[in-house]
Amino acid sequence: MKKFITVMLLAFAALSCKVPTATSGKLDNKTEVALKGNWAISSVTYPGSDYLKVKSFDLADSQCLVNSNWKFVSNNNKGTMALNSASCTSFSSAITWFINKDGEFVMKILDNQKAKKVTSGYVLRVANVAESSFQLIDKINVGGKNVEIVYNFSRV
Repeated sequence: MKKFITVMLLAFAALSCKVPTATSGKLDNKTEVALKGNWAISSVTYPGSDYLKVKSFDLADSQCLVNSNWKFVSNNNKGTMALNSASCTSFSSAITWFINKDGEFVMKILDNQKAKKVTSGYVLRVANVAESSFQLIDKINVGGKNVEIVYNFSRV
C-alpha cells in the first residue's frame, strides 16, 4: 500500500510540474499589433556570411530571403510569405504566427496545408521593434558555437 501511495504521489507531482514551451502561455498582443502589415526582409546577417551558407526555414539559402515579402495579420495570427529573388527558386505560402510573452516569434509555414496538420515550426526572438523596422533572430549551431542569424525587416 505504501508503494502504491508513493507511486501515485510521484505521478501527481510529475503531472503537475508543467514545463513551459514556446507555444504555451499568453500572447504579446501589443507587439503583434506593431507587426501588423506588409514587410520585406532588407538583409540577413550573421558571422561568417562571406563563406558560410545557411538554409533558412528549411527553404533556401538565407540570402534568398532578402527582398522577400511578408504580410502579418495580427487579429487572426495569419499571414503570407513570398520569396521572389531572381537568383533563387521562388516560393510562397500562407503562415500562422504569434508572439509569446517571452518575446518569441512562433511561426508555421503552411504550404497548402491546414495549420493543425503542420506539426513543426520555427521559434525566433523578436528584437528592436519600431514603426518601420524590426528583427527576427534565430540561433544555429556552427562548429559547436551558437551563431545568431538576424533577419532585418523593413515596412513596405
